[in-house]
Amino acid sequence: MSRVLLRSLVALVLVVAAGLIGWRVLKPAEVLSPASAAYPAAASRGAGVTGRTNMAPLIVDNRLRVYAGQRQVRADAPVDAKSVNTARWSLRRWPAQVSGVVASGTTVISRWSDGQLIAIDGRTGEEAWRVGTELPAPGYEGHRTGASTVWAPPGLLVGDGVVLVSGGGRLAAYEVASGARRWVADVPCADGFTTAGGQVFCGAGAYSLANGAALTTYPNGLVPLTCEVGRSGCAYLRGPDNRIYRADAAKPTALDKLVVPSGEQLLGISRGRLVTLTADRHLRVGDEQAFPLAVGTEKRDWEPGLWQVTDDFVAIERLKGKDYFTLDTVIIASL
Repeated sequence: MSRVLLRSLVALVLVVAAGLIGWRVLKPAEVLSPASAAYPAAASRGAGVTGRTNMAPLIVDNRLRVYAGQRQVRADAPVDAKSVNTARWSLRRWPAQVSGVVASGTTVISRWSDGQLIAIDGRTGEEAWRVGTELPAPGYEGHRTGASTVWAPPGLLVGDGVVLVSGGGRLAAYEVASGARRWVADVPCADGFTTAGGQVFCGAGAYSLANGAALTTYPNGLVPLTCEVGRSGCAYLRGPDNRIYRADAAKPTALDKLVVPSGEQLLGISRGRLVTLTADRHLRVGDEQAFPLAVGTEKRDWEPGLWQVTDDFVAIERLKGKDYFTLDTVIIASL
């Protein structure tokens, strides 16, 4: 009888121990590792390739590169580093997944699959604020490079001092400075974009970033060209007639002087200069001589995936058929 009791007690202890271990392993967890070094200086160099990374960097403030993994957002520097460096700061959460990342100035804002919106001071890596949006958010869709998570985050935009979150047919705006909700509207906006002039475009409709009011005097079918981050703060748009519109005022204005050279793909506009990709994978900035987008003896038989164009840098995801071009498939160049 004592042996049976002893075995039962041992079995009970093992079950409890396994339960405690499972709880410790599987319980929700979060680790924020702030920066320990001073904020880096802005990168500045002549036109040319600066490096390659295996993940897509969101270039922030011309000083940081922010990457998104399935459960982590992290930053490194400088922007013109040859490869990925040790993280300056990082935020890791579990079991939530990174849904999207945007930035406004030096504030990096990540959206998570559990509905949390978390703002990090990019200079220090410390949390600035967080809110529960109560809007459904998708999980991580960035695949290996995280490009779509940082360069085209679904349902996440920023502009005019607010961060916009969409889901469930609603659009909500939160103050970048504090996380306070500014307004909410019944507007589906999964594939929208914001302009430098203070508008958000959702499908065929345009709305004010200040208060969510509908705007009516806008051409339809506009596509963003050059945005500060992702699809946010876009300064130039392309219309269905292939005309280019300047979008940093209250109403987009058509421009006639910007003509894309034949056979070249328009990537964006940097400081008023066209940034184009040639058929043989050279990068041209305005009227300057094009330079090859390659490191060393790399071949240039790749196709562009997603990309980001800033005033001073361009980062392009390189694809080869249905796969990535190489391990370090994102190439970064100074403009």
